[in-house]
Amino acid sequence: MKEWLRNRLRGIFPPLLTLFLLLAVWEAGARLVKVEAWLLPAPSRIAASLVESWELLLRHTGPTLTEAALGFGLGIGVALLLAVGIELFPWLRRGVYPLLITSQTVPVIAVAPLLILWFGYGLLPKVLIVALVTFFPVVVSTVDGLRSADPDMVRLLKSMGAGEWRVFRMVRFPHALPSFFSGMKIAATYGILGAVIAEWLGASEGLGVFLIRSQNSFAADRVFVAIAAITFWSLILFGLVQVLARWAAPWAYIHNEEDRRGEKEG
Repeated sequence: MKEWLRNRLRGIFPPLLTLFLLLAVWEAGARLVKVEAWLLPAPSRIAASLVESWELLLRHTGPTLTEAALGFGLGIGVALLLAVGIELFPWLRRGVYPLLITSQTVPVIAVAPLLILWFGYGLLPKVLIVALVTFFPVVVSTVDGLRSADPDMVRLLKSMGAGEWRVFRMVRFPHALPSFFSGMKIAATYGILGAVIAEWLGASEGLGVFLIRSQNSFAADRVFVAIAAITFWSLILFGLVQVLARWAAPWAYIHNEEDRRGEKEG
């Protein structure tokens, strides 16, 4: 546990130091050049704005987190079911998988107005937009993980009389878990952003609304506060996925840590 904590701190310290240096340069530059606050506020001014607008920010954060959580769960669930279906039914892979790839050429921002038109300005279209944003990386990574299972293990089980379902349950699905969670990590970085984009198209509350109102008021400090909040919650969601991945597929991380330890010793 101590070694794991040391490794985590060793990994976190360099980016934190870089961020601190960038903020220091930003602060010094804003003070020396005397840039107008409405154009580029200093980090100290952004921090003060965060304190001033704390209650308002919290009020707008709740709806965004609700939309992101529901959409993320829906997108992941559908992606997992479809990935399993594509693996178990070859005709589904031939008929659906190419359409999934093609669908990514259509920007979600172009489809979102249709969802607003069909379902109104309530919670449902926002959840669907988040689900669309988070769906694709999960289904693609899971399908690739299922297809890359160890062929020797698959042949061994089949030689012992195991059917396709048992091979899937005992070999393919466990092997695909690291890929599944890799897709989830990518989707986690899009979840909050998808909710914010959905709020831009029509909402009365949420971080997207907070961001647009701050922009329209030329309150650049509050725009940066909104960006910081979006980044913070995206990192929280990413961290939760990371913890879940370590719990559900610990063997993948054990192998990675052993490989890194062997490289250092070598």
